[in-house]
Amino acid sequence: MKLRASLCAAAFGLMTAAASAAPVLMISLDGLRPADVIEAKKKGLNLPHLTAFMKEAAYATGVKNVLPTVTYPDHTTLITGVWPDKHGIANNETFDPYNKNLGGWYWYSSDIKVPTLWDAVHDKKGIVASIGWPVSVGSLSIDYNLPEYWRALTADDVKLIVALSTDGLVPRLAKETGLPPYALFGEDPKHDVGRTRYAQKMLEFTFPEFMTVHLVSLDHYQHTYGPDSAEAKQALEQLDTDVGDLVATARRIEPNVTIAIVSDHGFAPVVHPEINYTKYFVEAGLITLDPKSHKVVSWDAAPWAAGGSVAVVLNKPDDQSVKDRVVALLNKLQADPNAGVARWIDKAGIVERGGARNASFWFDLKQGYSANSNFTAQMPAVLRGTHGFFPDDKEMRATFMIAGPGIKPKKLGEIDMRDIAPTLAKILDVPLPKADGKPLF
Repeated sequence: MKLRASLCAAAFGLMTAAASAAPVLMISLDGLRPADVIEAKKKGLNLPHLTAFMKEAAYATGVKNVLPTVTYPDHTTLITGVWPDKHGIANNETFDPYNKNLGGWYWYSSDIKVPTLWDAVHDKKGIVASIGWPVSVGSLSIDYNLPEYWRALTADDVKLIVALSTDGLVPRLAKETGLPPYALFGEDPKHDVGRTRYAQKMLEFTFPEFMTVHLVSLDHYQHTYGPDSAEAKQALEQLDTDVGDLVATARRIEPNVTIAIVSDHGFAPVVHPEINYTKYFVEAGLITLDPKSHKVVSWDAAPWAAGGSVAVVLNKPDDQSVKDRVVALLNKLQADPNAGVARWIDKAGIVERGGARNASFWFDLKQGYSANSNFTAQMPAVLRGTHGFFPDDKEMRATFMIAGPGIKPKKLGEIDMRDIAPTLAKILDVPLPKADGKPLF
């Protein structure tokens, strides 16, 4: 995609007006729990912008999200209105027992198997923009795209992001904001400030019909320091300022804009060391490791961790003998007080919750435990908070607030995450026929 810098602001305005009179800005605050805003004063949080926004918005007391309650599946449901079994983004990391993809995530929009809000607006000739949204690399429907992506976690990743973004976009934003690209590429609050400044500038030089923005520091600080920690609260208070700046910029440019503030999941504290469940599958003879490299040589059934829960994938899903061995292992883990397993479900339970199609079993962890996705012997990560538990868990509820023309302030109660995309599609006046959710208004 080429940056259409030669088009003037008036031309963008005409295209936006032709598509719809109700542009939408959706801001995701990764890991924001509903009570963090609803009970901000009680929690000792100073959130003037978010609490003021809530008073003028229709807001949910909780959003029931997807299996598993992790960032990439949830964010894809937010823009499609379907569960992972239909949109295809089944976890953060891809299932990769041989580690051929070197820990790769579901970064690429081509992996989404159903139409998105980006597609619907683009097909109606509306302008689409996005900063840091998961699963957006390579999207042909995002006119101005600065996607979320990393590989080596080195300075070269900045060059990679510039190359993957819309041609010329990052240099222009860097020049007009005075912030170099590396100011964005990290997970601390200062990096979200950089993303916010870039998003504000994008709004100024081309107000899009639909824009998605993903801010990540709250999630990072809750993992590192724990939910309700002083550090997490400070990160959220900075995000409050970021949101206030974004909303003010959007409304200054287009008073009729609809603002949706969302999150992907909640959070729970972690008190036990992270567990690599591969060892249990090795001990049960379901995985064979090379004795020297500890790499997987062969597998009949393998765990696919998602923070607070773990999917189990069978190499041959119809092999009843392997199924029986997995059931025996899961029952053993559930009975072991040190294994951290609270419950498990079979294929029928996964289908009921819309989880990954290639998973045959899934086990949920007890509060305080977390799992990793490493198939090789590594030191466990030190976490103070996590998510990924079954969506039945109230602690995993996400946030939704929306304000704009014709939307009356009201409490919506608990909602289904699948209803958010159809709601925005209705406001944008675009079709989203594959969505399973329904408009909230």
